[in-house]
Amino acid sequence: MNHLLSPHDWSYPVPIAYGPGRLSEIGKHCVALRMTNPLIVTDKGSRDLPFIAQTQSSLEHQGLRSRVFSNISPNPRDHEIASAKATFREGHHDGVIAMGGGSGMDGGKATCLTANNDIDLWRFNYDAPVVDISTGNAFPPLVCIPTTSGTGAETESTAMITDTQRGMKLCVWHPALKPSLALLDPKITLGLPPHLTAWTGIDALIHAIEAYCVPDFHPQCDGTALEAIKLITRWLPIAVADPDNLEARGGMQVGSCLGGIAFLKGLGVVHAISHMVGADYDTHHGLTNAVALPAVMRFNAPMLTEKLPALTAALGLADSEFDSFYQALCALLDELDIPRSLADLGVPLSAAPALAKKAHLDAAAATNARPASVGDIERILEEAITYGR
Repeated sequence: MNHLLSPHDWSYPVPIAYGPGRLSEIGKHCVALRMTNPLIVTDKGSRDLPFIAQTQSSLEHQGLRSRVFSNISPNPRDHEIASAKATFREGHHDGVIAMGGGSGMDGGKATCLTANNDIDLWRFNYDAPVVDISTGNAFPPLVCIPTTSGTGAETESTAMITDTQRGMKLCVWHPALKPSLALLDPKITLGLPPHLTAWTGIDALIHAIEAYCVPDFHPQCDGTALEAIKLITRWLPIAVADPDNLEARGGMQVGSCLGGIAFLKGLGVVHAISHMVGADYDTHHGLTNAVALPAVMRFNAPMLTEKLPALTAALGLADSEFDSFYQALCALLDELDIPRSLADLGVPLSAAPALAKKAHLDAAAATNARPASVGDIERILEEAITYGR
């Protein structure tokens, strides 16, 4: 039996419905969650794609009303979340379907955080004290549907939103908000162009690598990360070369989801840098991660000795030396036609000091495999801008 081509229901860490064609079930799931009028939140680029119409058709078939809010940028901004909240209230919606890549789902999750209360968005900052939510202001039910295989954001409430006043991407969340369902349908991703398949897929791989390298004992996340690495390195090149390969698309959907679960343990400086570059230069998050990865891995190398045997085994390598691990990553980036430096993405060398200061404040930097000062991050950025890999 080909497991990636058949339906499966999982309960960890939230209810997950996996399988080709399962988007058609979204109406039934929303009825079970007692929604009558969900708001579909997605990004600007996804608004007119077939899966939005398919979602609304399934909802309508079950007698549910819906509306689409799509004013979400590739790097979602705080004022966009305020507009989505206003739309939720004006339309008397009672649930959120967060649909898209990272930006669409982040927009939907942030909308869900604020929809039923008047609490300022930034009080939900991951690093701030947890906000008390009264019973009368409970979060609406949330369904997450990834349309790429990269973000892995479908099983948690965490969302990366740009603070437009500070020019920083910040993580917002609340421990009481959990997706009521994550729906993984690899058919949705068949139309994703090869370059976006590569960029989002590398994002998923980096989630798993950075999470595994976090210097903490978390066997659940570690095991999940290693399985994600195996799946992604096996199926990503196939999904890019053969975009209609449904089995490869399924392997990537599962691998991406596992990578997202793994990074509950933490991430690292790759993401800290990418968040701030994305906020300032509006670059694609997965692509920025991919370009920053080699410079960060070179910095982290002294702290990876104990991690390398499992990492290299997951990559299918014959030995556990750092050079083999590093060269395998660079070869994959080359195969996927990833640009070689941040300069290729329009980031000037003069930006390194300011970006380093902001990246050092990012929550992901605190769990990096090797402690990194502002000066360390500035030097990593200088390498990533001028040399890359």
